[in-house]
Amino acid sequence: MIQLLFTIVLAEMALIMTLLFWTPLRKLVIMGLDQLKQGRGPLVTKSVGGTLVVVFGSSIYSLMKIQKRSTDSGIVNPTDQVLMAYRHLEACLIGFSLFLALMIDRLHYYIRELQHLRKNLEMTKKLSQDSERLEMRKFEEANKPQVKQLESESKQSQNRQMS
Repeated sequence: MIQLLFTIVLAEMALIMTLLFWTPLRKLVIMGLDQLKQGRGPLVTKSVGGTLVVVFGSSIYSLMKIQKRSTDSGIVNPTDQVLMAYRHLEACLIGFSLFLALMIDRLHYYIRELQHLRKNLEMTKKLSQDSERLEMRKFEEANKPQVKQLESESKQSQNRQMS
């Protein structure tokens, strides 16, 4: 079980590193996580997480039972030490795996939220530029006679200065 837990922790850490830094795999991982969060994915994820929590609790309970047995007898048994170290390592790996799964979920959520905010910002900028252009056109059309009059006056004043 320890090898499986080490594999899970390493896979989760690789997934987090992929999400943290922009790589070509990041888009693929995000799409995979999107697919995982649709349909039956959340149910499967919750059941696997629940199973890990139960195994984590069992491991902690066994750890406490071994510790109580060694304190009651007053003698440190080498077998109990080995069992305690094994259970301790198992509990640490399961807890770390659950923590990394939570980190992956939050990172995915924040990356998606950031993408939505960027899209909205781009659309807002585009709409703002379009509205500015429209206002400039309206202003130019409304003030066209005045602009022509000012241009003709400036030309006349330039002609007077030259002569």
